[in-house]
Amino acid sequence: MRSFFAFSFKRPVSFPEGVLCIFLTYLGLFFSTTSSGQLESRLKLQDISPENIKVGAQQTAKYLPLISHKNVAFVGNQTSTIGSTHVVDTLLAMKVNLKKIFFPEHGFRGDEDAGAHINTYKDKKTGLPCISLYGKENKKPKPQDLMDVDIVIFDIQDVGARFYTYISTLHYVMEACAENNKELIVLDRPNPNGFYVDGPVLDMKFTSFTGMHPVPMVHGMTIGEYARMINGEKWLSSGKQCKLTVIPVENYTHNDQYQVPIKPSPNLPTMSSIYMYPSMCLFEGTLVSVGRGTDKPFQQFGYPELTGGNVKFTPVPVKGASENPKYNGQTCSGFDVSRYGEVYIKYYKKVYLYWIINLYSTSTVKEIFFNNYFNLLAGNDVLQQQIKDGLSEDQIRKTWEPGLIKFKQIRKKYLIYIDFE
Repeated sequence: MRSFFAFSFKRPVSFPEGVLCIFLTYLGLFFSTTSSGQLESRLKLQDISPENIKVGAQQTAKYLPLISHKNVAFVGNQTSTIGSTHVVDTLLAMKVNLKKIFFPEHGFRGDEDAGAHINTYKDKKTGLPCISLYGKENKKPKPQDLMDVDIVIFDIQDVGARFYTYISTLHYVMEACAENNKELIVLDRPNPNGFYVDGPVLDMKFTSFTGMHPVPMVHGMTIGEYARMINGEKWLSSGKQCKLTVIPVENYTHNDQYQVPIKPSPNLPTMSSIYMYPSMCLFEGTLVSVGRGTDKPFQQFGYPELTGGNVKFTPVPVKGASENPKYNGQTCSGFDVSRYGEVYIKYYKKVYLYWIINLYSTSTVKEIFFNNYFNLLAGNDVLQQQIKDGLSEDQIRKTWEPGLIKFKQIRKKYLIYIDFE
């Protein structure tokens, strides 16, 4: 396994020889004593496919009576399906009076670039008006958008990370429903990262659309459970609560390793990328590319000046994924960590820090390593300072423990499914 981590850097990063030897020795022992087969045999997670469960959307008998003879708005995207059929098409076929569609980041069909501004338009297939809930002025449904609506249905596949913005969209939809006296139904789906909880709990001084609530980086809840927490903890404006109904998933627990049938967003195309996302996303707040604009986003990292890596990649514009990726057109040296997503994340169940710690500690341009986005992703200004101060991963993780203990106690109140061991 030496080729995986035996790297050295030219400007802007270089490894002191002693640090490199210690680092490689540790990792060499790790890989020599722990094979993939051993890890997989010790996993307590149950592999579960979409065919073995029934998501909330499939259980039409439970929610059709709630929307019968009512004007309905739908919040969703390309993941809002029953098998291969979009929920919107199913509702229309059942003569539900669907008035409009709201959609989050990446658009209703899920093919828009991250952060792209999308105007209101009519869906070509259904003719329904589609209203964006992404952007500085559009995060929350406006009162006039809900005037002709009695009830709102929310159905989006989440991935369980605090900075994945679908839960921020959920917050604003709930808030709009509370303020305008509208009912909300959440059609629940499994959380593919729902088998662990980890990371620092958000300091509310660092609230943003990429982190709105005092939860860890990985919260271990389905979007239905998360909605219950938002309501129960009174996180909506002025402590309001919306009238909420959650249609649970059948045959799912937090011990399950759920295989998402449709990519939840353009840059999370595989299960490996979904598992790696919570750890890799911190690099978005640094000078390092996470592989946007390549065939392995969030499964590899690097940049042009890095040498000795085990992969080279050249980010290029990809419509609907990365139309202006970091280091566009430049060949980057870096490291493929997809194997971690395939095996090790599921075993160790944690946010990995040692990649970012080691890249920073050996950098010769520390003053520009982090950008202003990092603290919003971290949810505090402590993690960046801990890395700068040279704390180890174990030392950093210990500082998370009080917040995680408190959060897990709160989380228990809102769980719908059997929790992980």
